[in-house]
Amino acid sequence: MPKIVKSLTDSKIKSLKADPNKHQRISDGLGLYLFIHKNGYKYWKFDYSRPYTKKRNTISFGIYPTTSLAEARLKRDEARTLLSQNIDPHVEKLRIENEILNTNNNTFQNIAHEWMAKQDFAESTVKGQQRLLEVINQHIGKIPVHEIKAMDILKVCRIYEKEEKLETAKKVKVKCGQILRYSVSIGLCERDVTQDLKGAISPPKVTHMAALVEPKDFALLLQDIDHYEGSVITRYALRIAPLVFVRPGELRQAKWQDVDLQKGLWSYTPPKTKSKTGVQHIVPLSTQVIHLLSELAQITKAKSEYVFPATTSNLKPMSENTINQALRRLGYTSEQACGHGFRASARTILEEVLEFPIELIEQQLAHQVKDMHGRAYNRTKHLEKRKEMMQRWADYCDGLKAQLI
Repeated sequence: MPKIVKSLTDSKIKSLKADPNKHQRISDGLGLYLFIHKNGYKYWKFDYSRPYTKKRNTISFGIYPTTSLAEARLKRDEARTLLSQNIDPHVEKLRIENEILNTNNNTFQNIAHEWMAKQDFAESTVKGQQRLLEVINQHIGKIPVHEIKAMDILKVCRIYEKEEKLETAKKVKVKCGQILRYSVSIGLCERDVTQDLKGAISPPKVTHMAALVEPKDFALLLQDIDHYEGSVITRYALRIAPLVFVRPGELRQAKWQDVDLQKGLWSYTPPKTKSKTGVQHIVPLSTQVIHLLSELAQITKAKSEYVFPATTSNLKPMSENTINQALRRLGYTSEQACGHGFRASARTILEEVLEFPIELIEQQLAHQVKDMHGRAYNRTKHLEKRKEMMQRWADYCDGLKAQLI
């Protein structure tokens, strides 16, 4: 005849006293029992046979009275239900704990940090990305990526829309999309929900970088640059910038090791394309630029790897705002001229006035130019023609200034 186990009651449990000489096991039935330690603590435990192997195992359900008798019985019943499905309660408990742990680790801000660490951005780009992510993380940073809804992201975008910062609202959507697509690629969520926001965000108004594209206006700018009275290094950067028309970030981070004054070439890998193609960009140097760089080498080359070091440290390049601030000191507003605008000025005048082929100009601008078969042009292609173009451009700039004298 099977042994009859008398169920426990709260009053009976409270009356049970610890035995300082031994541990006690008081059964409640169906594998559940109260384990009374010699020190007086009372623990709920459950004995069972593991599926398939039939090996005996014990799991804990907590301490009494924190875990009540009713709660312990509920946990026992749940465990028995799992066993009836050949699921080990201990394994299921670990699975749930890991799922909770992963959910806490797989928040948007943690995955965004992981994604950022894998990118090869320029220093200035990293700062901008981090500032944007700081704002996004204030709103959705603690949400696990697989729980983020399109509406969560739209709410962040709406904040900037109300402030009429439409470009920033667009950047929020794009950045969230990049993080979520990365999450999909590593199996943390099923899809990029920003795809559901098409048409939901007002498109930003298209604005172009401030640039002087009329030869007469551009001539006045070049003449004003020649009379700049600020820092010597900034003065050289201002005079060289229009003649090479590279991106401002590429100019300020130029290194002497990449400049060959003998060959008249400056070769470097643009940060914007470094992670995608890794192809070097070649800037042919006109005699005017070689002369300016030769003079500047006497000032900065011996003490810094950078052609244009920062005023505060030779270990850092010139600040990203230096060129624009210098233009403001010269009296040009942000609507009239900026460091990036030299590229637009050169592109327009080279095509419309000097009549150089647009493909040649675009290649010198380090844009991704395709040939008739859709392949990107080799960076060294037409190098001799580009040398001729760059020299003629520098001579043209000198000619413009001479007309004002």
